[in-house]
Amino acid sequence: MLTHAQVWSAIDRLAASAGLSASGLAKRAGLDPTTFNKSKRITPQGRARWPSTESIAKALAATGTPFVTFVTLIEPAALASGVRPVPLLGFAEAGNGGFFDDGGFPVGTGWDKFAFPALNDEHAYALEISGQSMEPAYRDGDIIVVSPAAPIRRGDRVVARTKDGEVMVKELLRKTAKAVELKSLNVAHPDRTIPATDLMWIARIVWASQ
Repeated sequence: MLTHAQVWSAIDRLAASAGLSASGLAKRAGLDPTTFNKSKRITPQGRARWPSTESIAKALAATGTPFVTFVTLIEPAALASGVRPVPLLGFAEAGNGGFFDDGGFPVGTGWDKFAFPALNDEHAYALEISGQSMEPAYRDGDIIVVSPAAPIRRGDRVVARTKDGEVMVKELLRKTAKAVELKSLNVAHPDRTIPATDLMWIARIVWASQ
């Protein structure tokens, strides 16, 4: 499991690799200069605090650093807990045949690789979002990690594939033996109710890069 200290150390290494201090990195990223300071790493009550995903994303963008590289900046103790490449596929390709079996597990060739801290699911995979249909939840270029083995509950964000090859990212409203009710992440797109007989598989999103 990653710790607060390990992630903050990765930010310090990111700053150093760019020839910057922690405050210099924050300035370059367009953040408050104190965002990555030591004083920001604990709460007023003395508890460890995580850096926000937004601040990390801005720091990576400002230094031109891929997320995969940021993972390698984490302390060796964190890497020892397991970072492995997971299969990566463009979202637009996910509806094509040959990439998933009937249960929604990745199969076949044509997948790229994405480094990610190991999950308790050897079948986890990543999808790269394309287009604007999932904004503001996910934007073009975001990467989501999907775990077919993860339990799904109401309110989870999921990827679902119909038997005719349509793939969508939605929020699970309700799942019964007869149908799955899904809420759209973009108000411009309608919610969906998919009969169980038309659903190929549904899997939970466990992480997103934004």
